[in-house]
Amino acid sequence: MTAPGPGSFSLRRRLLALLLGSALAVWLVVAALSYGDSHDEVDELFDAQLAQVAPPLLTLAAIEHGDMAADFPAMAHKYQQKLLFQVWDREGRLLLRSAGAPLVPLTREAGFSERQGPEGHWRYFSQWDAGQALQVQVAEDHAIRDELVGNISKRLMLPMFAGLPLLAVAVWFAIGRGLRPLRGLARQIASRQPNRLTPVAPGAAPSEIAPMVEELNQLMGRINQAIEQERRFTADAAHELRTPLAVLKAQLHLAETAATPAEARQALARLRTGVDRMTRSIEQLLTLARLDPDQTLPPGSTVRLDDLAQEVCADLAPLAIARGQSLELEAETPASTQGSPDLLRLLLRNLVDNAIRYTPSGGSIQVAVNCTDDQPWLTVTDSGPGIPPAERKRVFDRFVRLAGQEPAGSGLGLSIARRIADLHGATLLLEDGPGGRGLKARLCFGGRH
Repeated sequence: MTAPGPGSFSLRRRLLALLLGSALAVWLVVAALSYGDSHDEVDELFDAQLAQVAPPLLTLAAIEHGDMAADFPAMAHKYQQKLLFQVWDREGRLLLRSAGAPLVPLTREAGFSERQGPEGHWRYFSQWDAGQALQVQVAEDHAIRDELVGNISKRLMLPMFAGLPLLAVAVWFAIGRGLRPLRGLARQIASRQPNRLTPVAPGAAPSEIAPMVEELNQLMGRINQAIEQERRFTADAAHELRTPLAVLKAQLHLAETAATPAEARQALARLRTGVDRMTRSIEQLLTLARLDPDQTLPPGSTVRLDDLAQEVCADLAPLAIARGQSLELEAETPASTQGSPDLLRLLLRNLVDNAIRYTPSGGSIQVAVNCTDDQPWLTVTDSGPGIPPAERKRVFDRFVRLAGQEPAGSGLGLSIARRIADLHGATLLLEDGPGGRGLKARLCFGGRH
């Protein structure tokens, strides 16, 4: 198994971090909201306590009304020690007060009020009796409330934070169990042989990665098809080259063992012809290998088909003249398409070269370029023997040569032409020539047939 690269990461660790981080963030938000809500509830509870303490104190003051203020002894409870009260009469005399309460009024405001100063943060409640004769004032240190809310929040959150490591362990094993199908898929893929890329069984794959498995199977199918095409191409190429190589070897032997210079020159001439034919076959094989498999069209440009046809005809005109043929070009209307100039030149050259090779001496080849309804097209028509309709589909296959046709070729020219046409989204058709004689190769761009 290949070790992870420097830029790789553990999906398990990432999921663990995301889940724990999300849980912690939610807990913190919940804690903040709970703290605020708890503080409000505690404030209401203690305010109610202050309001409930006031009436009994008023009653007690009315019963024990006297000229001197009475001090209540200090109380032992930790929260009670932070509670103060005073009872005043209408004339402003202090009648009762708790231990530690000042001799001046705790507050000048009626009802609930708060004040924060050097003595701390205090909450006050002031109330008169029904006859407006006695007033009670109760004060409470706000630290009581803060301490109580803090203790509540601490006891609420402590188990959560204490359970976080346990949650991490549980999540770690849960993620591992959830990722088990991925490890099963990895074992399936690892078991595939390079020469047998069978599809991965998607049955055990989670629905979330089923599309990835489907794409992977399609990719392996394309790779398997490409390997099969390469294997078939290699076998066909070896078969096609074996005979010419044997012929070249035989011609070389005849040249070496020739009895006269004339026989040697004749053998060398045949050897040269065989070498030329072999060179052409190898060039065609290399071209086909470059176009296959599934190669996309390289970034192209605007190609003037009329200029391209003029170029190709000028290059091949000497070959036609040498064979006593006429090569005509009809390209009065400019025609352009998007594509690779080099590949389109090779396509047209193959079509014209085939026409010259299979047209007898004294025959004619016409190349026409035109544009109809913004759809460019070109044709190559010859006066050769043509191809029977039943064989026209088969001649686009590799290494296919019709019986009885001369000269012998590699059987790759039309295969290369069809492949280049496909890359350009064009259609290459073979039809009867004028009057049912010869062959017309028609190349249509833009889906025009």
